[in-house]
Amino acid sequence: MKRFVAFVAFCLLNTLAVAQTRGLPDFSELAEQQGPAVVNISTTQVVRGQGQAMPFPFDENDPAFEFFKRFIPRLPGQGMPREFENKSLGSGFIISGDGYILTNAHVVDGADEVTVRLTDKREFKARIVGADKRTDVALIKIDAAGLPAVRLGDPAQLKPGEWVVAIGSPFGFDNSVTAGIVSAKGRSLPQENYVPFIQTDVAINPGNSGGPLFNLRGEVVGINSQIYSRSGGYMGVSFAIPIDVAMEIQQQLRSTGKVSRGRLGVVIQEVSKELAESLGLSRAMGAVVNSVEKGGPAEKAGLEAGDVILKFDGKAINASADLPRLVGATRPGTRSTLQVWRKGALRDVPVTIGEMAEEKQARLPQRGARPTEQAANRLGLVVSELTPEQKRELKMNSGLLIDEVRGSGARADLRQGDIVIAVIAKGATTEVRTVDQFNKLLAQFDKGSNVTLLIRRGDMQTFVTLKGLNGGN
Repeated sequence: MKRFVAFVAFCLLNTLAVAQTRGLPDFSELAEQQGPAVVNISTTQVVRGQGQAMPFPFDENDPAFEFFKRFIPRLPGQGMPREFENKSLGSGFIISGDGYILTNAHVVDGADEVTVRLTDKREFKARIVGADKRTDVALIKIDAAGLPAVRLGDPAQLKPGEWVVAIGSPFGFDNSVTAGIVSAKGRSLPQENYVPFIQTDVAINPGNSGGPLFNLRGEVVGINSQIYSRSGGYMGVSFAIPIDVAMEIQQQLRSTGKVSRGRLGVVIQEVSKELAESLGLSRAMGAVVNSVEKGGPAEKAGLEAGDVILKFDGKAINASADLPRLVGATRPGTRSTLQVWRKGALRDVPVTIGEMAEEKQARLPQRGARPTEQAANRLGLVVSELTPEQKRELKMNSGLLIDEVRGSGARADLRQGDIVIAVIAKGATTEVRTVDQFNKLLAQFDKGSNVTLLIRRGDMQTFVTLKGLNGGN
């Protein structure tokens, strides 16, 4: 028994020794060395009168007047100012000793005055060199010299599970240090097509925006930009802009004050497993072209709707989100090569990259009322042929208007007003012209088959795959 107790004690001591050796990392040296290069950024925006304001419910002799006047603006002529200052807080970090600082574009957006405070309590007025809303990167400058600057790392070397550290000013608490791990890399977020975000579980809160994300070597690998949250506060999912992306942006901002991006002039979507089967691809990969902008670089190069872009200048397009990043990072006027899958064969398409412009919203003309009593086809769709007037308005020679969506059609996110352009199956694309032709085409598919439709919605085209055809109307 004594030997057993001695053995257990030995094991426990050995476990404790190993735990101490392999224990959690100590971030104190990193924080001490890199903290001075992290700054607090406060902005002031003068908001001028926006029209009629609410009247005060109390006069100036009422004890509640002092409280309410802080929150309720008075009507013009009642003694209250017609403008007020809107203040916000954020973070940033010094990238060169002569005062260049990186932060988020949304931290300084609309600011009339930007103040930078260092850890030694010195304050400087900063000027905005430039800001890029598409990547949420901004470059600002203060008049100072000999400042401590961060060291830059390589985000490509980051691995999921690796420790990372954020330093910033959450809720205005300067130089707060939080730590976590890399959860994933290359994340795509809605409306964020140009940044392969680093996802972490580092605690990020309001005021952390624009601050640096460090690896354990004390190198900046990202700019903390946003969080996913249902409460407005940290919930364990944070996103950072890779520092190599940010540095490319700041270089353009420093040189020209703006960012120039390449563009192809196509609308793309992800290639699903079902769509890959319909197009004859061995697996889901690349970016399928829904539509080609008239007169754009892609049309001039001969790119067509239904093409699947598999490579851009030799770089694989594993997901559709990869393409905008690669094209956007290419200088306008560059001659590039696309590897394209078209009608069951690979081909190389040379293209001259255009320059990104602001997107314009366009509306589709109104069409006539839908029939009220028609049978749905195998897809659960009630369709009708376009009238000559509709073809003229839409500048289309063929296509079927979806008048009603039922059953499986509704589950596939087809909508009334969509126009069916073509059916894609086994690598072949068949243009639809009449209701009878469309229904006969569908009758050729076995029950349970997947059918992919090329749909026009507004001024956009998209592929919609319906899984598992039913057996009849």
